[in-house]
Amino acid sequence: MRQTGIRCMLMRGGTSKGAYFLAGDLPAEPALRDRVLLAAMGSPDPRQIDGVGGAHPLTSKVAIVSRSRQEGADIDFLFAQVGVDQPVVDTTPNCGNLLAGIGPFAIERGLIAARHPETRVRVLTVNTGTLAELVIQTPDGEIAWDGGARIDGVPGTSAPIAINFLDAAGSVCGSLLPTGRSVDVIDGVPLTCIDNGMPVVVMQAASVGITGYEDRGTLDNDARLKARIEALRLAAGRLMGLGDVARKVVPKVALLAPPRAGGHVCTRSFIPHECHAAIGVFAAVSVATACVLPGSPAHAVARMPQGRVRQLSVEHPTGEFTVTLEVGGTAEAPTVERAGLLRTARALFDGTLFVRPGVLAAERETAEAAD
Repeated sequence: MRQTGIRCMLMRGGTSKGAYFLAGDLPAEPALRDRVLLAAMGSPDPRQIDGVGGAHPLTSKVAIVSRSRQEGADIDFLFAQVGVDQPVVDTTPNCGNLLAGIGPFAIERGLIAARHPETRVRVLTVNTGTLAELVIQTPDGEIAWDGGARIDGVPGTSAPIAINFLDAAGSVCGSLLPTGRSVDVIDGVPLTCIDNGMPVVVMQAASVGITGYEDRGTLDNDARLKARIEALRLAAGRLMGLGDVARKVVPKVALLAPPRAGGHVCTRSFIPHECHAAIGVFAAVSVATACVLPGSPAHAVARMPQGRVRQLSVEHPTGEFTVTLEVGGTAEAPTVERAGLLRTARALFDGTLFVRPGVLAAERETAEAAD
């Protein structure tokens, strides 16, 4: 029996890497689609040796792309976080890193016509219904891959891709503060449950017995710390209206400390069971937003810039991530009206990805038998 070939482009988006597919090249039925994605990435297997996954949550991601039928949007983007050693495909969260590659991918696939000198693409993230505008450098109608933009966590430089989030608040939970409060206390730990593009539980590192400056290896090997964080995450998930999140990748967890490298706040982010090498795009936006809220654990350790437009530098294990916030309201009750940032992306290969013989056929037979 022959293997099944599926057209695929592997891309780095921000500090992540994933397989980008046209929606029409994958099965429409979710269970069958997920079976194909697990096979394509090589899951479940800690090495993902039989697929194109990179044996880490940051490199076991999928983007499913199509033209949008929604007014005001050009492209639909469905994100899938594929489990590495578990047969799980989670389409609950967004991924702001893979989002950075959606514009270039859509241009390469002919879904969007490139314009000179830049092309603006409005992307609807299907997972959460939020809208973002991407600005891609396209001199003479061609994608500029090379440029002088640098992001920590990625070697070298590339052409900048500006991302402006137009309506990220409450992306998954329905409101910026799902509990209605800027501070909740779970098992004695003050924290903020927030969703500005990504549900995140934000707390001070000191509240769980660490400094917040530890390296990733130290944190990943601290079984007691990870068990403590997971217990808090599970409880917060219920408070945020997400139910039992034991098998979900949201909410993420961000541990904060005062900055020490010239930024505005220091972070150690968990995704949700491993320490992130940097920090996710939407997690950074949610953390930056939490820092604006007076009385929150984040505000207490952050050194906040002032003004309506604020450039907030979020330190992480491999550098920093700058988030631009437009802040309105009052000093006592500030509101974040818009968030933006800069990313880069690069196409790595474009071709045919093969899944084992029978992956599609076996599932179709199961579906037919159930009908």
